[in-house]
This record gives sequence, C-alpha cells and structure tokens, in this order.
Amino acid sequence: MVRLPLTVDELQRGQRLGVALRRARGERPLLATALTAGISPETLRKIESGRVATPSFPTIAAIACVLGISLDELWAQVSDESDAQAVGSAS
Repeated sequence: MVRLPLTVDELQRGQRLGVALRRARGERPLLATALTAGISPETLRKIESGRVATPSFPTIAAIACVLGISLDELWAQVSDESDAQAVGSAS
C-alpha cells in the first residue's frame, strides 16, 4: 500500500500535537512517560518533535492517559478552524 504524502495542514497539526504533549509532560522524564504509556522513548521523542505527524490513535490515547489529559482537551489544543469545519460538515 502506498502512503500519500502528508498535507501542510497535517504536518502543522503534528507540530501542534507535539508541542501540546511536551507542555503537558512538563518536568516528567521522557523515559518514564513513554514506558508507562507502553511506547518507546524514541517514539515519544519523535511525536513531541513533530517528526511523527500522524501517530496512531491508541498511541495518543495512551500518552494522554499517562499525562492525565482528556482527548477532548488535547484535540482542543491541537485542532484549528479547518479541523472544526471538517468535523462539523461530517455530522
């Protein structure tokens, strides 16, 4: 299966996701956070730096759970107006 290149919006959303997770992690060690979430430290590092712009839902859910933030709260920090319009038109 061929994976299409990410759009500029997807790359920017990945950057915002990384910033939001890094901010939520605060002073917690990256290693402990990653291991508690059941992912590798390198995966968390790549997500926080925006190098993995579209991580899987279970990965994000696990990280959010460890950090004590809801997925709704995380989405509010990461989404932009075009995301809200897309969600609104899908319902």
